[in-house]
Amino acid sequence: MGVQLRSRTNVDARHELERRRDFLCAAMRESGQHTLVLGISGGVDSTVAGRLAQLAVEQLREEGEQAWFVAMRLPYGVQQDAEDAERALAFIQPDEVLEVNMQAGSDALLEALESGGLAFTDAHQRDFVLGNIKARQRMVVQYAVAGARGGLVIGTDQAAEALMGFFTKYGDGACDVAPLTGLTKRQVRLLGQQLGAPAELVDKAPTADLESLAPQKLDEVALGVSYDEIDAFLENRDVSRPAFDTIVTTYRRTEHKRQLPLTPD
Repeated sequence: MGVQLRSRTNVDARHELERRRDFLCAAMRESGQHTLVLGISGGVDSTVAGRLAQLAVEQLREEGEQAWFVAMRLPYGVQQDAEDAERALAFIQPDEVLEVNMQAGSDALLEALESGGLAFTDAHQRDFVLGNIKARQRMVVQYAVAGARGGLVIGTDQAAEALMGFFTKYGDGACDVAPLTGLTKRQVRLLGQQLGAPAELVDKAPTADLESLAPQKLDEVALGVSYDEIDAFLENRDVSRPAFDTIVTTYRRTEHKRQLPLTPD
């Protein structure tokens, strides 16, 4: 699995930062696009990816090319950890910040579905569906900005989330470029430290924060296994039997998320 997800046991943080910044530069040159777009949540993944994006566009501008980074704030109503998002933006120093509140649009879509006849078994199923709507609406908004600005949308997927399928299909799993690919959660934190990101963000307990009935629910609670155990699995280190079983079962169950659409032979 680690080979498929391109994870490695050890990385050199400085080298990886340069390599992944240069990857973003090359992607812009090859695509002919001149803008990068990324939603900033206040977590370590978007903080590291956002700073890499800003470094990439600055590098391109030094070389005489047109390049711009648009960071986006995409809260649903009032974000409980909004201070972390603001702290991340202060560190990233993006060229531009756009904010779009996703609540009205997400709620309206869910209400339209219900008006059209969609029924839910209970409040938790409804909340789950709304969470995926939020994630997909956020990507709709980012692609709208990319379309208006001639840009590429950045994804924050890394090896731990990819392994567990811990992303919304065609939501946060949709992007044009994924500069954190192959990194374990520990390694993303290592890159954040190398960049000089605030310790509060680097060491922050991750949360997708998509469930209205369980705000700020920790990823590790939702996954049923810790990131330390997921990273150990990816790095071919020993993990407990319960963690191993949870990881393998989840990987198999979420395989469809890592594949292109099925087509007939």
